[in-house]
Amino acid sequence: MSTPLHPVLAEVTERLRERSRDTRAAYLARIDAAGTGGTHRERLSCGNLAHGFAACGTDDKAALRDGHAPNLGIVTSYNDMLSAHQPYERYPEFIRQVAREAGITAQVAGGVPAMCDGVTQGRAGMELSLFSRDLIAMATAVSLSHDMFDGTLYLGICDKIVPGLLIGALSFGHLPGIFVPGGPMPSGITNEQKSKVRQAYAEGKANRAELLEAEAAAYHAPGTCTFYGTANSNQMLMEIMGLHLPGASFVAPDTPLRDALTAEAVRRVAALSAKGGQHLPIGHIVDERAIINGVVGLHATGGSTNHLLHLVAMARAAGIQLRWDDFDALSSVVPLLARVYPNGYADVNQFHEAGGMGFLIDQLLSAGLLHADVRTVFGTGLDGYTQVPSLDDAGTVQWTPVAKESGNRGVLRGIAEPFRADGGLRLLAGNLGRAVIKVSSVPDDRQVIEAPAIVFHDQDDVRKAFERGELNRDFIAVVRFQGPRAIGMPELHKLTPTLAVLQDRGYRIALLTDGRMSGASGRVPAAIHVTPEAQAQGPIAKIRDGDLIRLDATRGTLDVLVDASEFASRAPATADLSPHHSGMGRELFGLFRQAAVEADLGAGVL
Repeated sequence: MSTPLHPVLAEVTERLRERSRDTRAAYLARIDAAGTGGTHRERLSCGNLAHGFAACGTDDKAALRDGHAPNLGIVTSYNDMLSAHQPYERYPEFIRQVAREAGITAQVAGGVPAMCDGVTQGRAGMELSLFSRDLIAMATAVSLSHDMFDGTLYLGICDKIVPGLLIGALSFGHLPGIFVPGGPMPSGITNEQKSKVRQAYAEGKANRAELLEAEAAAYHAPGTCTFYGTANSNQMLMEIMGLHLPGASFVAPDTPLRDALTAEAVRRVAALSAKGGQHLPIGHIVDERAIINGVVGLHATGGSTNHLLHLVAMARAAGIQLRWDDFDALSSVVPLLARVYPNGYADVNQFHEAGGMGFLIDQLLSAGLLHADVRTVFGTGLDGYTQVPSLDDAGTVQWTPVAKESGNRGVLRGIAEPFRADGGLRLLAGNLGRAVIKVSSVPDDRQVIEAPAIVFHDQDDVRKAFERGELNRDFIAVVRFQGPRAIGMPELHKLTPTLAVLQDRGYRIALLTDGRMSGASGRVPAAIHVTPEAQAQGPIAKIRDGDLIRLDATRGTLDVLVDASEFASRAPATADLSPHHSGMGRELFGLFRQAAVEADLGAGVL
């Protein structure tokens, strides 16, 4: 007998369902109409179809001529500059071979761009990062526009790439689809060791060679970076939303189990196709329950703040009107069950070894904090995801129930002994607008910061002020004109070491910005994603140096303590953003900036 849903989970889901009733119905009508009439490939003209299989081998060409077996599309984000995506190099040929052995065919439908936030962090290229999500969604749609495919395998892992792939997949929501991960790199030096060297470098106590040595020891092999940022939060989401196979998220690259899971994904997506007998379009998997499960997973793991943008945009692509208020309503009832850096000492490999996603899902289901009655690519409800994969003697994947006890209580805990009663993602609101804050790793005595503002229009100016010795005091750094309409809402993670040094010196420090801080945000309180943004003349544009600001994460408030009439009478500041709008490809994104919506709507292009 299943555990009854937690009343708050049930209430938030029903509110979301009611709010989305019309848009969800319109979405389902559209994808269901697109899926009628059988396989689109069979309706192609002879010239269309001949183009579609012209480059195939003899056997694949014959199968595509015949048209009775499923043909799978592969949308890949492979490049060998991203460690996470390098393992995908050999996937297309491997997938094609598995498909042939199963009597079906597979083709690379297209590639999508995949930039690395780790490489562009603090650089001009970071200003293209968020908009790359919408570009990836468009590229995914272009890849699937040929009507050649009965199902799709999506190869992507990092930051904007998985959200973009899913948004694009949902635009072709009549097709079944499975997300195929690549797995994390082996553990290098600990994230804490790396962070200490970064902080020492910020203080001038380590040189560039020492810093590079530490970074290279942390990021040292093919696979996903092992800290719990947006990339690994993506993998958690795809599994808890039923779009991965159970236990697939954090299996190491280039191992027999990794390959076996990929092969099984090929066979599963074929079975889910209209020709496969278990027809299940991806647009029917991603419903209100799956979206709420994603929000719960984010809270329970202390996941990336970027998903307060991405989940909103992904939900909207399925006709679902998710709001920040839904995150906030769930935050008080979903406990933090995982401590993975920057919310703890461990990395995702240690999380996986302790029981990983199977244990997490099992514990949340036992408390009624997940919807069990969802549809998944595995063909079960979410209870099927309380299992872990392994290989039998024949090299075939088998799934067995996860252990009921954590393998490492310092990393992963059961529902009866959480690390904290909430997941630490909170909504802030006040006379400065709305923002979000991740407090899961912020010390208890830093949950409330009241201090004068120091205003910056560029993150590099914070560093320069630090080097001049101007920041040795209590203050809130207001870094504005960083929003989507201004310069694309870059991550400002480059600020973390500098602000952490000042906090460690005993000063009461916080950050307030209409930019982002990502899943790598850490111990310094950071009110991010401020909306309305400065470029839209939001209240953040009226803040002046010395204004007293109160950031209260315990009460969920964000206010400037200035006479209301005086503050209202101020003209909003302006900034010369022209240097940010040209060079490094940024001029190509002018239309994105002009059409961008506010952060609480997903900070993309509607």
